Amino acid sequence: RLSASAWCCRRTGFENATLSRLCGLDLGGQTPILCPMPYTWTDDQTELHLWPHQSLSPRGFVIVIGVTAALISLPLFSVLGTFVFYGLLPFLALAVAALWFALGRSRRNAQVIEVLTLDATDAHLTRREPDGRHHEWRCNRYWARPELHETGGPVPAYVTLSGGGREVEIGAFLSEEERRALYDDLNRTLRP
Repeated sequence: RLSASAWCCRRTGFENATLSRLCGLDLGGQTPILCPMPYTWTDDQTELHLWPHQSLSPRGFVIVIGVTAALISLPLFSVLGTFVFYGLLPFLALAVAALWFALGRSRRNAQVIEVLTLDATDAHLTRREPDGRHHEWRCNRYWARPELHETGGPVPAYVTLSGGGREVEIGAFLSEEERRALYDDLNRTLRP
């Protein structure tokens, strides 16, 4: 069973050449079950969940903070019991606290999730921001069109969905290759 932040690719119909390029694997003509994609479709292809990649797991966070605190405290043993110890201690504690804050802030900023729900008549995109705000877009599925903007967007290969008189971004936090794969995936799914 994969965790929520695991990379999952549920046989979405990518060609082997695309999967080989994205996963860096020699597939030998076989379709893999797992590849590095920070999005996943439900088995019936009616719901797509996207999230930013987070390379540091909660366990890794604890390990990084613990190892940093241990390594920073090593020089303190040589000055234990002196005034130098009390002079260095606040600065070293501040360094560990700053690292804790920076890594925690980075994790909180990456708590974005986008959910695209497709049914027979509607396409509905919901984006939950790290601060809890929700943004929604809905249109008739027939009119929903994915578009790939090679240039002119905030990132290369910018993917948008248009329909219902609006155009919304989707997967802007993905890498360029992942956005291209997402665009191909959306084209296949929205054009049955």
